Amino acid sequence: MSQDENGSANHGVSPYDEAMEALSSLITKRSRADKSNKGDRFDLLYDYIKVLELEEAIKQMKIIHVAGTKGKGSTCTFSESILRHCGFRTGLFTSPHLIDVRERFRLDGYMRGEVLGVLLVEKASDVLPMPTYFRFLALLAFKIFVAEKVDVVILEVGLGGKFDATNIVENPVVCGITSLGYDHMEILGNTLGQIAERCSGIYGVATGRSDECPDRESYTARCEVDLEIAAPLDSSLHLGLEGEHQYLNASLAVALCSTWLRKTGHAGIHNPLQTNSLPEEFARGLAAASLQGRSQIVPDRETGELVFYLDGAHSPESMDVCANWFCKAASNGGRKPASYGSHDPFEPNPNEVRTQ
Repeated sequence: MSQDENGSANHGVSPYDEAMEALSSLITKRSRADKSNKGDRFDLLYDYIKVLELEEAIKQMKIIHVAGTKGKGSTCTFSESILRHCGFRTGLFTSPHLIDVRERFRLDGYMRGEVLGVLLVEKASDVLPMPTYFRFLALLAFKIFVAEKVDVVILEVGLGGKFDATNIVENPVVCGITSLGYDHMEILGNTLGQIAERCSGIYGVATGRSDECPDRESYTARCEVDLEIAAPLDSSLHLGLEGEHQYLNASLAVALCSTWLRKTGHAGIHNPLQTNSLPEEFARGLAAASLQGRSQIVPDRETGELVFYLDGAHSPESMDVCANWFCKAASNGGRKPASYGSHDPFEPNPNEVRTQ
């Protein structure tokens, strides 16, 4: 139970509110482009995972790691849904959240309700201080996914770059680079070539657009990666996320999942690269994908007369595709085609056994 400044018990603050207040205290005001901190002591992340006894567990994780400027969250969401419909237990870490910080952690497609427990607090000291906000959340994601024994982790970078907290993963199964653009340039560089290189530093890459890989041969040689270009998808496929731009993200997700299946020994089960057609599990996964605030249509349930069109576009490129989506969606009256049964990630998972 929390106490006010006079030491009296505060009965109006819930444990969740206390956790959120403690989490907010980890937000730093230091400039993200401050070169003097050398990545804000990135090496401390290795100490954190030792304290949490996560070293070997992270090495054993079968991870899909996604970087890029636009479409990371959508690509990760499509990938998670595809592999879940292939029968795997999935863990998804994305950012930022829209309403609730717990949106960043999904198990089998559902937001995890009790993920804000105490972590690292007892071990914190002047030598090993509490991690900053995003690093704390990334560590928490690893802790959750290890505890839940997921088959696959789909991991979205934060801002990207060499010192991104998700780069604690040294050997992901496959990595993807989504559409590139001029964002976070103080960290990632001033050209698409620099941004591409600093978004990755990773081992096996599939990317959504060949025209966004300047100097491809030189890039792959420097980074020592095998670079594949994701094949386009049939635009007649139904996607759970609206907008023509989502076919680019979905094509990358299909390539990532296909590569993941092959590299983890499941190539003969569900692999569109071998059959030249999209398996039913892939189609169902793409159609069932759900992500709040991305080209989202929300009818007013009370009057039925209003339709809200929601999207978090915040760059010129995003505004352009958002406007195209809105024009087409509005002309259709906000009606979405029938899906394969996508679910609301905010609802409790009916297949999960919970203990109180």
